[in-house]
Amino acid sequence: MSLAPRAVLVHRTTEYEELLARHGTHGQAAFVLGARGRSIEEVARRHERTRQALADVAAAVPLTWRHCRVERADLDRFLFAPEDVVVVVGQDGLVANAAKYLSGQPVIGIDTDPGRNPGVLVRHRPADAGALMRAAVAPAGRADALTMVEAVADDTQRLLALNEVYLGPPGHQTARYRLGPDTADSPAEPQASSGVLVGTGTGATGWLRSLWQERRSTLPLPGPADPRLLWFVREAWPSPSTGTSFVSGELGPGQGLRLTVESDRVVVFGDGMETDALELTWGQSVRLGVSETSLRLAV
Repeated sequence: MSLAPRAVLVHRTTEYEELLARHGTHGQAAFVLGARGRSIEEVARRHERTRQALADVAAAVPLTWRHCRVERADLDRFLFAPEDVVVVVGQDGLVANAAKYLSGQPVIGIDTDPGRNPGVLVRHRPADAGALMRAAVAPAGRADALTMVEAVADDTQRLLALNEVYLGPPGHQTARYRLGPDTADSPAEPQASSGVLVGTGTGATGWLRSLWQERRSTLPLPGPADPRLLWFVREAWPSPSTGTSFVSGELGPGQGLRLTVESDRVVVFGDGMETDALELTWGQSVRLGVSETSLRLAV
C-alpha cells in the first residue's frame, strides 16, 4: 500500500523573531531600534503576514495527507521522502535553500509578502495552496523543470544548487588551484583568485548576473530551464606561476569544469548556505556541471 502524500511546509525564522531572540521582549527590541531611528512596527507587521500565510497554507493541506513543518536552519538534517510535496512559504531565496536537498519532489512557492518579494520562485498566494497541492500529485500536474548545478568531489561528496555554486577560500585569503575542462587531454591552468562561481539560469537574476555585467561578457545568459551554466573566476591574479587565460565560459549537458586544490583549504557551497559546505584540502579535486536533478516548480 502506497503512503499518502506528505506536505512539507518550509519556512524560516522572521526578522521579528530574531529581534526577540536577541533582545528578549518586544519593548526592548522597539527601544533598541528606536534609538537607531527605526521602527519595529513594520517588522512586526511582516511577521504577522508570514505567520498568517503559514497558518492558511497548513489549513489548506488535504485532510487525507500527512504534513509537517521544517525551518530553514534544519533543512540539512531533514529527510525528504519521494512522496513529499514541498510547500515553501516565504521568499524566493527559501526555494533555493530547499532545492539542494530534494530529488525531484514537486515544489510550490507561496509568497508571504507580495510586492516586497520579486516572486520569481514564490509565484503563488496562500489562498491557492490547496488547489496547487492537489494538482502537484495529479498525473497532469504542471511544473517547470529548473536547471541545477552540481559539484562532485573526488571523495564522492556531492552538493546541488539552484542558483550558483561558489568555490573559494574560507576567509579573505587567496585560493590556489588548477582549473580546466573535465577532459583527459585538456591542460589545467594554475590560478590564484578569490574563487570561482558557476551559475544557472535561475541564478542569472542574482550573483551570476552581477559578474556577467562586470565582465561585459558576450556569453548569452541562460534561462531558468536551459540546460546550460555560466562560470567566472573572481579576481584572478597573474604571476610567474599563475595565469588568467581561463577565467570564464559555459557548460552544457555532459560538460564539466574540474578544479584541483593547491592550498590548505577550499570551501564549496551553494545558494549562500555557507553552513552546509564541502571542505576540500590540498590535492583534492571537484567536478562542476549541469545536474541530472532539476527542480520541479509548480506553475
